[in-house]
Amino acid sequence: MNQLEILRFALRGLAANKLRSALTTLGILIGVAAVILLVAVGEGSSQSIQRNIQRLGSNTLTVSPSFSGGGPGGGGQGSGPRTQARPLTLQDAKALTELPSVKSVSPVVNANAATAVHEGASHAVGQLVGTYPSYFEAMNKQVASGTYFVNDDVRASRKVMVIGRTVADELFGQVNPIGRQLSVSGVPFTVVGVLKESGSSGMQDADDLAIAPLPAVQQSLTGFGSLGSIVVQATGATATESAQAEVSALLNQRHGVGADPDYRILNQAALQETVSAATGTFTVLLGAVAAISLLVGGIGITNIMLVTVTERTREIGIRKAIGAPRSAILGQFLMEATLLSLVGGLSGVLIAFLGTRFTIAGIEPVLVPSSIALALGVSIGIGLFFGSYPANRAAKLRPIQALRHE
Repeated sequence: MNQLEILRFALRGLAANKLRSALTTLGILIGVAAVILLVAVGEGSSQSIQRNIQRLGSNTLTVSPSFSGGGPGGGGQGSGPRTQARPLTLQDAKALTELPSVKSVSPVVNANAATAVHEGASHAVGQLVGTYPSYFEAMNKQVASGTYFVNDDVRASRKVMVIGRTVADELFGQVNPIGRQLSVSGVPFTVVGVLKESGSSGMQDADDLAIAPLPAVQQSLTGFGSLGSIVVQATGATATESAQAEVSALLNQRHGVGADPDYRILNQAALQETVSAATGTFTVLLGAVAAISLLVGGIGITNIMLVTVTERTREIGIRKAIGAPRSAILGQFLMEATLLSLVGGLSGVLIAFLGTRFTIAGIEPVLVPSSIALALGVSIGIGLFFGSYPANRAAKLRPIQALRHE
């Protein structure tokens, strides 16, 4: 009996029990689709997080005040007593500009609960930042229309502002905001630029943002107190670690601290590596959980094939009695199990492909080709593995015993 005849007998056997075959195929379909979809969700989540981090620049350090024990690379608490951090000052920022691995330094203040108003429309700005022009490059903020403010605006304390897309839409609608005024706490600012859209970052709208010269914000909104943070841009991605070491050494000297610094430094490159590792583990975990459904589908194949062998015992006996070799019986039932897995696997791939066209839990799934090949290969392997026992059982039946079966 050649392979074509074995295939024909296998298809006839499956067609004789269409509902049973469909239910068995459904188990594999669900398993394959679940593996591909969950891996796609994990990959989509990973890429989304990495894009949000990359927006801040891979060679960017953010220095912020901390309680003692924060450490230069994180915000953990030390074993010593908690003391109030020495504030970061403009003098600290100016001192950092002299470091050899530092390209630019942007002191930052944040105006909390700032409400912007324009001709009767008002909007509570999510983040109002006072800083220097170098902040735009360091934080990868690009304008879609208009321009940035410049160092002359900082020196003259001009009340000009660059706003995000959300602020522009809420206050100006379809009107071009460039050159128009809005007021914050009664203080008028002229809009000189609108930033390119960044999209949401978790629960925060990254486009709900307004940026103005540091002295103008301090004069009008925050006062000339301490800085909220200092954004430091290294001379290159490879110089980030050396820039962090230089910043730590200088601030330790200026603040008179040693092993227990009163500030923290967020290294975007290190954060991206950590997040990439964590999301990679998360994706593998999702795939492993989904793979359990494939195992369940394989057990279903075993059960169905055992029932099929029992029901067709007399048929097997007749075929063996008229000369069908053991390999033909074994091949037929293995072919049936493999076909069930293959049809279920291909259907699962199609369902998963359609599923990735939709947003799932706020995440846009990203199809991973290797997950398709792996899931499909595993589904076929499961068919062969879990179908081998019923097939062997059928092939080993003696003709006389099979013919006597009721």
